[in-house]
Amino acid sequence: AAAVSQVTVRDALNQALDEELERDERVFLLGEEVAQYDGAYKISRGLWKKYGDKRVIDTPISEMGFAGIAVGAAMAGLRPVCEFMTFNFSMQAIDQVINSAAKTCYMSAGSIPVPIVFRGPNGASAGVAAQHSQCFAAWYGHCPGLKVVSPWSAEDAKGLLKASIRDDNPVVMLENELLYGVPFEMSEQAQSKEFVIPIGKAKIERQGTHVTLVSHSRPVGHCMEAAAVLAKEGVECEVINMRTIRPMDIETVEASVVKTNHLVTVEGGWPQFGVGAEICARIMEGSAFNYLDAPAVRVTGADVPMPYAKILEDNCIPQVKDIVFAVKKTLNI
Repeated sequence: AAAVSQVTVRDALNQALDEELERDERVFLLGEEVAQYDGAYKISRGLWKKYGDKRVIDTPISEMGFAGIAVGAAMAGLRPVCEFMTFNFSMQAIDQVINSAAKTCYMSAGSIPVPIVFRGPNGASAGVAAQHSQCFAAWYGHCPGLKVVSPWSAEDAKGLLKASIRDDNPVVMLENELLYGVPFEMSEQAQSKEFVIPIGKAKIERQGTHVTLVSHSRPVGHCMEAAAVLAKEGVECEVINMRTIRPMDIETVEASVVKTNHLVTVEGGWPQFGVGAEICARIMEGSAFNYLDAPAVRVTGADVPMPYAKILEDNCIPQVKDIVFAVKKTLNI
C-alpha cells in the first residue's frame, strides 16, 4: 500500500513554499514577520535560514506598501508570494490587489501578466472579534482578473499553493488560521514535489444520494461531521469541497444535484451576496434546477460583525447542528 502520513495544514503550506522557492529562483516571499520570526503562524518556518534575505523578506507594517512592491515585482518578471497577517488587513492594500494586480493583464491586452499570490488566514479565528474575523471569499471572488482558492485539507493547501505560485494570474489564497494545526492524511503522491491541484476544480469528499452539501475552507470539516451524524439516521450526504471560489466549478455541483435532488450550501461568511448565494443562483439558472425537489438552502455566518464573547461567536459561525437542521428542513424530515 502507498504510504499515507498525517501532515498539518501548516506543514503542508511550508512544504509547498520550500519546494517552489527551490524550484524557481524568481519566487520570493514577503510580508510581516515572515523571515526572522519564521512567520506569524510559523508557515514560513526555516525558510529565511535556508534561502536568505533576498528570497524571504520581512516588511514594515504597511500592507499598501509591500503589496505594491510585490505587484511591481510581478510585473517585472518575478513571482512574489505576499502574505497578509490576516485578510482583514488586505483592505489596506485592496487598491493594489484589484486595481493594479487583477486588471492589468486584461488592460494590457495580455502583454503584462502579474504572477503573484496573496495569501494568509481568512475568516473567523477564535476570540479575535470583528476586525479579524471577516471572510473575504465573496469580495475577491467577485472580481474578474483574479483567481481565488480556499483550501480545507493539508492536501488542498499544498496542491493549491503550488498551483497558485505557478499560475501566471494573480491568485488570492484564503487560508484558515484554525486549520493550521490540524493534521490530515496525505498520500505519497501529495507529498511529491510535482503535486499540484488544478485551480477551478471542486472535490467530492464524500459520496451520497440524498442531499448535496457544498462548502469551502473550514466548514467542509463541519459538513463531513454533519454527514456522519446524518448517516446514522439513514440520510446520505454528498459533500463537495469547492477548493476554488473563482473560477467556480459549478459542473460538479450540478452533477451532484441531478443525483441527490437537494442542495445545501455552507460557509463561514455573511449571507448577503455570499458564495452560497452565487452557487444557488448558478443552480437556479442552469439545467440542474429541474432536478431540485426542494428550494436550495444556505447555511452562513450571522449577518453581524463578529462579537468578541465566545458564546456569541459560537452562535455566529455555522455549527454541525445548524447543517443537520438545514438538511432536515430541505428533506422535510
